[in-house]
Amino acid sequence: MATLQVELVAVERMIWSGAASMVIARTTEGELGVLPGHAPLLGELAPGGVVRIRPESGEELVVAAHGGFLSVTERGVSILAETAEIASEIDVERAREALRRAEQAGDDDPEALAAGRRAQSRLRAAGQDA
Repeated sequence: MATLQVELVAVERMIWSGAASMVIARTTEGELGVLPGHAPLLGELAPGGVVRIRPESGEELVVAAHGGFLSVTERGVSILAETAEIASEIDVERAREALRRAEQAGDDDPEALAAGRRAQSRLRAAGQDA
């Protein structure tokens, strides 16, 4: 079976690297599925997005990714995020509290809106309702 070489890197650390059968990510142009042989492209990750990687072996990796880019080349897929959190590492209660604070701040505060998107992304990645 054909695979992709995938690297998911955040500013602060390497999140995951390896062979995968598929990558699914939300970009500013919409949700994108990448399979081996995909045409080259460069996409901007959507605010509050979730990235799903289906490794060659093992369980699907779900990551809340905030800001950054996805690049597809003949060598594979590179995802460069400002911040990224693996679903299993997300503190759901902390994310819910961050979402509550952001909602209370209102729509006039751009920082609160961004914090709300990050919290929603964390909750979606963790399999929780936002």
